[in-house]
Amino acid sequence: QVQLVESGGGLVQPGESRTLSCVASGFSLDYYNIAWFRQAPGKEHEGVLCLARTGNITVYSDSVKGRFSGSRDKTKNTVYLQMRGLKPEDTAVYYCAADRFRLCRTIVGGQYSDRGQGTQVTVSS
Repeated sequence: QVQLVESGGGLVQPGESRTLSCVASGFSLDYYNIAWFRQAPGKEHEGVLCLARTGNITVYSDSVKGRFSGSRDKTKNTVYLQMRGLKPEDTAVYYCAADRFRLCRTIVGGQYSDRGQGTQVTVSS
């Protein structure tokens, strides 16, 4: 069974850092393009960044450029979203989505084969 499970969310003070994890089971992430999304209350889903299986990483959200980054750990079949300088407007449910054949720009547009349930990040003092 294909499954993506996110973790690492929680309550964070403004300015702090947090790393989210997305663990895959039932398939190898090595062959997939993986995107991180977020959805803030009352807002649309937003594609944050995408990690291509080639190793290329593209940040799609202007509001996180220079603050968020992504990485893979092939030994753990896990991708990460490293977030720093967190702001209250970063408060959202964050989730990962994967697709073996679609390009990152298509995945970020909302077309993908699998996604996780998400993890809540709340940035507040």
